[in-house]
Amino acid sequence: MVEKVPMTKIGAAKLSEELRWRQQEERPRIIQAIAEARAHGDLSENAEYHAAKEAQSYNEGRIGELEDVTTRAEIFDPAKMSGDKVRFGATVKLVDEDTEEEKIYQIVGDLEADVKEGRISISSPISRALIGKEVGDSIEVNAPGGARAYEILEVLWR
Repeated sequence: MVEKVPMTKIGAAKLSEELRWRQQEERPRIIQAIAEARAHGDLSENAEYHAAKEAQSYNEGRIGELEDVTTRAEIFDPAKMSGDKVRFGATVKLVDEDTEEEKIYQIVGDLEADVKEGRISISSPISRALIGKEVGDSIEVNAPGGARAYEILEVLWR
């Protein structure tokens, strides 16, 4: 049985755009670079040729990965979801119980996670602690810097 990959609508669109770019723009650019490097003669000592072949290998590998993930994607649109409990796609406003610092995270698929942008992976420790909880609940997360306690202030769907 094929394992589905949970993904938000926005994350799926970004991965589809990356796939399009790699197939339609990057692939032809790399093929051209290989052709130009071949024209320089002896391939055994041609650094440009080897660099272009390495870029081609990486690009083709990434294309394969993106094709696999996009075909197995189970796409969720958080804007069409609702409820009081935290689940995939939710945007959660938290307060650190020690420092009173507020944080906002959206729970997304593994491939679309970006902590700097406030998107955390469904498989991260903080996401696993949040799933099934609701406003007013407290969670404790074992982070690399030690255990942190958070209170859920708000669950948003956007």
